[in-house]
Amino acid sequence: MSTGPREITTPFRPIPLDVPEGMTPNEFFNSTENLNDLVHNNGLLQNSEDLLLYRKALGHSNVFDTSIIYNTSKTILDPLGRPVRRTQVPPDVRNVWNRMNQVLIDYMQEQFPDPESHLVLCGEASLDATWPLSSPGVPSIRMLHNHFIVFDKQQLREAELADPANPNLTDGGQHSLFQSYMRNVYRAFFSTLDLKILKPMSGETSQIKLTGYPQGLPCWEINGGLESIKEVQFWREYDLILKGFIDFYRTFFSQVSTRNAPILNGIYFPDQVTDYLLFNNDFLSTAKIVRDQCIKDAKYANAIRWQPAFKQLIYRNDAGKWIVTISQNSIGNAITELLGVVVKRAPDAEAYEKSEPNLVEHLLSVRKRLIDADLGEAIATEYW
Repeated sequence: MSTGPREITTPFRPIPLDVPEGMTPNEFFNSTENLNDLVHNNGLLQNSEDLLLYRKALGHSNVFDTSIIYNTSKTILDPLGRPVRRTQVPPDVRNVWNRMNQVLIDYMQEQFPDPESHLVLCGEASLDATWPLSSPGVPSIRMLHNHFIVFDKQQLREAELADPANPNLTDGGQHSLFQSYMRNVYRAFFSTLDLKILKPMSGETSQIKLTGYPQGLPCWEINGGLESIKEVQFWREYDLILKGFIDFYRTFFSQVSTRNAPILNGIYFPDQVTDYLLFNNDFLSTAKIVRDQCIKDAKYANAIRWQPAFKQLIYRNDAGKWIVTISQNSIGNAITELLGVVVKRAPDAEAYEKSEPNLVEHLLSVRKRLIDADLGEAIATEYW
């Protein structure tokens, strides 16, 4: 069987929402009115920390697919002022968020235990506020949310190979600036982080054989597997990976913007940035390449993501090991493409309704576990 990214078609029930005249769909999707619809038609559970568990109306998978969003739509009306990454979430909210993540990951492992049968993943893509609201590809809800997804591997085996040049396949070695020009710098910088549970892995052992992804990205095995995910220390290290990435990204694009720029305020690891980045010729020469291109190519410059944009993922590999990875989110924003799964969504209510009962049964079951753990209260909709 050929190895390569797969493209699957996932049916969904058309959403009966009318976008007001004069608004783009993405502008409307970021409104409080749309979030109210999400709660009332697809909401499963919410809590006093403003964390909302909901069914994905436009899902990636109809086997298991849900998200938790930090729903600040009524408390922060400016879409560009809402938290878009874990580091911007208050500690008490992040603590509850981590506990909810642990319950959902544990449920997915229990219900879909065989890595040969199912691909299991969860993670987040930054909803970066530097995109114009009406820009193609902009996230439809500009608030931090996690994805929890299970794919049927048989469906993936039977799927057509995706075009490896698809711009949304943003893995290292294809479109990622970091991996193409600064792989050694990137890895050396990450190696300075103080990690005890997360253990660096080689590329081949971290890949899903069916797709060959992730490609060229730093990956870490979670020592202790699911038991470690239940520990506070794991989530501290998960945040260290993100903070290291943000430092790298911010520092690089500060040098793109301004030659020999001083170290930025708010850097998490100033010594590592000074020693491993600001004195590294590969790092700075790559910044010059991008800067020179920005000066002479308006379209290229307009596409630059000046603020940190990333995908951070926890997934299960073919051997059943649980792995963390992170990627520059330079072009696309679908979390599944990090593992080589391209999802084409198709409006087809009849096809969706065939898988809906099993999907909803899983969502209600995991909701009960969250309620039992005092992580929220159930929401009633016309579907449950």
